[in-house]
Amino acid sequence: MTVAMILAGKSRDVITTQPHRTLQEAAALLAERGIGAAIVADGAGAVVGIISERDVVRAIGRYGAGVLGDPVSKHMTSKVVTTDPGEAVDHVMDMMTSGRFRHIPVMEHNRLVGVVSIGDVVKFRLDSIEWEYRAMRDYIATA
Repeated sequence: MTVAMILAGKSRDVITTQPHRTLQEAAALLAERGIGAAIVADGAGAVVGIISERDVVRAIGRYGAGVLGDPVSKHMTSKVVTTDPGEAVDHVMDMMTSGRFRHIPVMEHNRLVGVVSIGDVVKFRLDSIEWEYRAMRDYIATA
């Protein structure tokens, strides 16, 4: 079970923003799209960070509402952990759990090809467990 299997079942639409955009613009983008994080990319499309709801809330909590005018680059997570489509889902789940982050960009040949959330990973694992359960039940019923 790989990340590619998760990506195959969801939209490949990746929402990005630029580092010079304001935190207000990023928060509005997250709210408008109903997502928890957006990839921050430079003009060439290279991943330079990720901005999440958590980043926005922490910035407001620490510095007040005035930070909404700050550039995203000031409050984004700049050390971004990425994965590739061939990575095992269990390994990605472990990375996300131990790193305490909920979104991971998927890169292929230095190109952003998707984003996987912890919700995507959990749903995929639950679906896999359900499939295994049914297969075992059917096997036992026919034995």
